[in-house]
Amino acid sequence: MNKSPISISRPKPFLLKAEWEDGFSATISCEKFRRECPCAECTGEKINEVIYSLPKPIKFEPGIFDLLDLKIVGNYAIAAFWGNGHNTGIYTWDKFRTIFENNNLSEEEIAKIEKVATNDKRNIMLNVIK
Repeated sequence: MNKSPISISRPKPFLLKAEWEDGFSATISCEKFRRECPCAECTGEKINEVIYSLPKPIKFEPGIFDLLDLKIVGNYAIAAFWGNGHNTGIYTWDKFRTIFENNNLSEEEIAKIEKVATNDKRNIMLNVIK
């Protein structure tokens, strides 16, 4: 089975939705997607038992959760480009699917995020979903 989604969309500026051939469909917050960034800066860098760098905490700045673009990387991944200039996260299709499986929002959670986003003109979603 092809692990890449058949559809990726943005139902709202702060949401990301994906659908797969097997019928699985999920919507997650862009904040959660950013927090799951797999790059070495965000997760640290360790090869075998040698630690080259520790994860850096996310620095809250304008555009941090503003997903500007997604680009396919070969046949195996997708890269995210964020409003604060962060663009080194390459999400393999397995990682991408796992993020959606583990963070699928209910309609109630989406309504809660939408209410907060409506009140926050910058659409920065901080600690809305735990």
